[in-house]
Amino acid sequence: MTTRTTLPTLSESAFWRYFAFTALYFAEGLNMGLLFVGIPAWMAQNNKTPTEIGQFAAACALPWTFKFVVAPLMDRYAYLPMGRKRPWVLFGQLGLMGSLIVMAYVPDPLNNLKLFAGAAFLVSSFGAIQDAAVDGMAVDTIPGEQQARANGFMGGARMIGSSLALAGGSWLMNQYDFTVSTLALAFLIGLMTLVPAVLREDRGEKIFPWTAGAVSPEAQKRQITSWTTILQSLYSLFRLKNSLLVALLMFITMGSYNYFETLLPLFAVNVSGWTNVSYSQAFASADLIGGISGILLGGVLIERFGKKRMIGLYLVGIMGITIALALLTPYWTDSVFIHGFIIVYRWLNAFAKIGVYAIAMECCSKKVSASQFTFYMTIGAVGSMVGATLIGPIKENFGWQFTMLFFVGLIALAWVVVRLLNISKLETQITELDEQTIEDGVYWPV
Repeated sequence: MTTRTTLPTLSESAFWRYFAFTALYFAEGLNMGLLFVGIPAWMAQNNKTPTEIGQFAAACALPWTFKFVVAPLMDRYAYLPMGRKRPWVLFGQLGLMGSLIVMAYVPDPLNNLKLFAGAAFLVSSFGAIQDAAVDGMAVDTIPGEQQARANGFMGGARMIGSSLALAGGSWLMNQYDFTVSTLALAFLIGLMTLVPAVLREDRGEKIFPWTAGAVSPEAQKRQITSWTTILQSLYSLFRLKNSLLVALLMFITMGSYNYFETLLPLFAVNVSGWTNVSYSQAFASADLIGGISGILLGGVLIERFGKKRMIGLYLVGIMGITIALALLTPYWTDSVFIHGFIIVYRWLNAFAKIGVYAIAMECCSKKVSASQFTFYMTIGAVGSMVGATLIGPIKENFGWQFTMLFFVGLIALAWVVVRLLNISKLETQITELDEQTIEDGVYWPV
């Protein structure tokens, strides 16, 4: 059997790069929308206790903390005839589809919560693998000048996928049952798997292990086969001041977002008089609007006007609308006002995330792409956990206005970090490190 050389490759076509990563992030959104929003809401509607829902959520979140262990394995071990990261992407996608099918057939899941949580842990594990692999492949194949637009497509597609899983999955659960809903999402993820199955990273590579093809010179050049090299490379990269600022930006932004987005449903239910269902519907519609806007405009605006400028504007916008919410107390029970706030907030939040992720992607070495980008994401995940833990002590000791203004303070700190960050200097330093390889392939510390 011979390789069909007419099939496009990611290295040669901007269109197919945008298409591929949009599809893969859409699949990621389906998975995350089901696990982190759809199923907990379904459990709440069926009178499961907060403790039971919390245990399920913990099972879903735990595998994502292991990404920093998985990512170096992806940088170290690769089946290069099929590309540096594409085999890992296929493994994650197929694992997601298979584990969703397994979870769909958990008997009586609402009354078999331990097995249900175990199945969710399996799904989330493959989701974390897929996410790390897709991020690594994106860093490897998307040129710097296209990363902002690509992140707009990717972030928007993930939000749309999450909204579809929440709205469509919930409808299928109510009309049919949990099994039908989960199998439908598994089918959609299977369709998305066709994309990396036919789109190679570089020309001449194998489509599948049994087809003709060879290792591309670019993949061979970038591949590192020594753990010492990987660890030394990461050490050298994260000694750079601006690398640490990128990590700090991820920590603050992800922590502040999770703080506020965990606070919002409590505010909507306890103060505005909403139900859990009405909040979920509002959040899904806001994410859909934010996702579509991100695809159409998010990356384009950052490309045209610059990452730092646009992120700064989005952060100022978030601060402005939150201050308005904190001060306009008579409107806290106005459902139209609160719904409008959620839509505008999620729109600004989506655009700001697109910019921050584009910075993190641009500031990665292609030699250790999966490890470095995942490190940034892991720092963001730690920030998310810290942000969530702050809600209790702050809300218990202060009123709603201070609790909201605390979020404004966190965003203001993120704005300061953005102003201090020198992206062009960091890019130059990373390029020098990529070229400054001594005989054994290990970077000298700088």
